[in-house]
Amino acid sequence: MDIGVISVRYARALLKSATEQKLDAAVYQDMQTLAESYVRVPHLRTTIDNPMLAKETKKELMLTACGNNASALTKRFIDLVLKEDRESILQFMANSYITLYRQQKNVIRGRLITATAVSAATEQKMRQMVESRTNGTVEFATEVNPDIIGGFILEYDTYRMDASVKAKLNSILTALKK
Repeated sequence: MDIGVISVRYARALLKSATEQKLDAAVYQDMQTLAESYVRVPHLRTTIDNPMLAKETKKELMLTACGNNASALTKRFIDLVLKEDRESILQFMANSYITLYRQQKNVIRGRLITATAVSAATEQKMRQMVESRTNGTVEFATEVNPDIIGGFILEYDTYRMDASVKAKLNSILTALKK
């Protein structure tokens, strides 16, 4: 069976159970932390895949990767994953859960890139603008990139608004070359 199909099935079952128990947001946090752990610690996957490692040790590793206070449902989910010998695709399950949760809750990821740090009020205004346009909740990340010289770049969903000084200068240069 396909890894994608299996991971989505597990993630769907976890989301259904979490929603019924009103733990979906807590499990979402656990899965985000777990997915981030896999990215930050590349050896985590190979360690968990190691057949010589005891299941109890794998469980401790997975729970640590979920953060300090994993929910009871996440702990039971990890027990199930280990019981069914599916630990090698836990990373895919976590990412599938994140995607399904965002679809269910209409959570949009947004990113604001500026040349200098912006105030919390400015960030909140941008978040509200995106939320009003998308009718959803926005997970917003801000990033400082001095290379854009000034202005900002706003990205969410498939939308990108580049109001940076660098983009304007590049368009002027392009126009002058014609």
